[in-house]
Amino acid sequence: MMSFLLLLILILLGHAPLVVRSLQASPRSIFVLAGQSNMAGRGGVEENSETGQNIWYGFVPHQCESNPSILRLNADLKWVEAHEPLHADIDVNKTNGVGPGMAFANTILTKDRELGPVGLVPCAIGGTKIVDWKKGSVLYNQLMRRTKAALQGGGMIKALLWYQGESDTLIQDDAVMYKQRLEEFFTNVRADLQYPMLPIFMVAVESGGTYINMVRQAQLGILLPKVHCVDAQGLLLKPGGLHLTTRSQVSLGETLARAFLKFSQTSSY
Repeated sequence: MMSFLLLLILILLGHAPLVVRSLQASPRSIFVLAGQSNMAGRGGVEENSETGQNIWYGFVPHQCESNPSILRLNADLKWVEAHEPLHADIDVNKTNGVGPGMAFANTILTKDRELGPVGLVPCAIGGTKIVDWKKGSVLYNQLMRRTKAALQGGGMIKALLWYQGESDTLIQDDAVMYKQRLEEFFTNVRADLQYPMLPIFMVAVESGGTYINMVRQAQLGILLPKVHCVDAQGLLLKPGGLHLTTRSQVSLGETLARAFLKFSQTSSY
C-alpha cells in the first residue's frame, strides 16, 4: 500500500509543472492591440537590396524579449507564448517586425506582477483607414471575434491599445471626418463588448501626409471618458518617414505602459 501511495505521489509531482502551465494557459489581464502598421510593428523591417523585398532581420531588444507570463492570441484563437513579431499571423500581407506590444507588456509586469499572466490580442492591419474599422466591417468583426474569444478563459480586458490614423492624413475629407469616425468606433467597440467604460489608450500619429495636423488635432481632442492619448510626436522614423524605428517602438511601448499604470493606480474598472 505504501509503495502504491509513494508511486502516486511521484507521478503527481512529475506532472506538477504541467498543471502549473495549464493554469497559466489563460491570461489574467487582456490587452487588445489594434490600428495600422505602426501598431502591427515595422521596427527592424528593411528592404533587401538584392530582392527588393522587405525583410525583418530578427533583432529583438531586451525590452521586447519573450516572457512566460506574456501570451498572445494567435490566428487560430489559441493562447501561446508571445514573441516578436506579434502580428506575424495577423497582418499577413505585410512584413512585420517590432511593435510596441511586447515592450508594453514587459514594462507593466516589471511594475506590477499581479497583472500577469498578460494576454495580448493582436488585431492591427497595415494601411487601413478609420472607415475600414467601422461597425460591421471585416476588420471590426475580426476584432470583436478575437476579443470575445480571448475572454473565454476568464481573464479581464484591461484596455484597448489603438494606433491608427496615418492613412487618414492623405485626403482632406478623411481628415475632416476623422474625429467623428474615431469616436463612433470607440463607442461601438465599448457597446458590443458590453463594457461602456473600457479604457482606451490611443496614439497621436507622428507621420502622415498633407492633413496630418487635422488628424492629430482630432486625436488629441477626443474627450470621451477613459480615453487617453499618448503622443508619438518626436519619435524617430525609419527612412521613408512613415514607420517608427525599433528604438521608437520600444519607447512608445514603455510610454503606453506608464500611461496605463498611472490610470490603473487611480481608477477602478
